[in-house]
Amino acid sequence: MNDCIIGIGSNIEAKYHIQEMLRLLAADVEIVRVSDMVQTKPIGITEQADYTNGAVRIRTEMEMEVLSHYLKNLEDQMGRDRTQKKYGPRNIDLDILIWNDEIVDPDYFTREFLRNSAAELGYEHKT
Repeated sequence: MNDCIIGIGSNIEAKYHIQEMLRLLAADVEIVRVSDMVQTKPIGITEQADYTNGAVRIRTEMEMEVLSHYLKNLEDQMGRDRTQKKYGPRNIDLDILIWNDEIVDPDYFTREFLRNSAAELGYEHKT
């Protein structure tokens, strides 16, 4: 069984989209715990609504590549508009941060809210 922490972000009807994503995710993986959600300023394109960010810790038998593909399909199923610019508004954004105690997303090191969410879910970064 694989242990994974997934970063969550939304700035379009965030409360609804995050709850819906968690409902859909729970059908296919074991949700261990969800972090608190925090408000953050947008990165890159600043003329947009603030983001709601957090993370979810899951257990799954999927391998990392399969889970990554699954998360992109989940975003698409929820209507993610991939025509937006990289840092543009989005209804849901899901990224694998930690895979079996290994940091796999470099954004972990540059975004304090990701580190805080992972720590809240029990991840201890070993330097």
